[in-house]
Amino acid sequence: MNTHFIKLEGPTIQLIEQINRWDNDPKLIPLVRPNRNKTEFEKRYKMTIEDLTKRLESHHIYLIYLNEKVVGEMNFMVDPVHLFNKVPGTAWIGITIGEPEGRGKGIGKEAIEFLEEQIKKQGLKRIELGVFEFNTPAQKLYKKMGYKEIGRIENFTYWNEKMWTDIRMEKYL
Repeated sequence: MNTHFIKLEGPTIQLIEQINRWDNDPKLIPLVRPNRNKTEFEKRYKMTIEDLTKRLESHHIYLIYLNEKVVGEMNFMVDPVHLFNKVPGTAWIGITIGEPEGRGKGIGKEAIEFLEEQIKKQGLKRIELGVFEFNTPAQKLYKKMGYKEIGRIENFTYWNEKMWTDIRMEKYL
């Protein structure tokens, strides 16, 4: 298995199509975006090249490759408004393994380790993330990697006919 990561410098039509497929995959929607209700959960979004270009202004985005195929993306932002603890110099991370063949192979762990290194290179000392309470595999991974729970936001996202909590975690580098 050959996994590597490449910083996204600019979007392509092919990448936009892939991200739109991931962002609208019913199996991934509950894992990658909060939804306030069933209507929002069922809504589908279409990102454009302009949208991704704008996102690059505030996100450091990296593509995740498995055997030369893009299987996901990961990113971090610095000091976003949605931090639970507003500690200056904090990176907020997000990871999506969009392709099924990329899941269950330890790529998420490799991706987090890579992001942590990139964040350190930026001189940042703290990482914060959110994980939905039903995503127990991700919670286990984050805990194993040294992330600690710092708070919970109740009724944060809709999935499977009910509202779920967002668990906020942090790690100091």
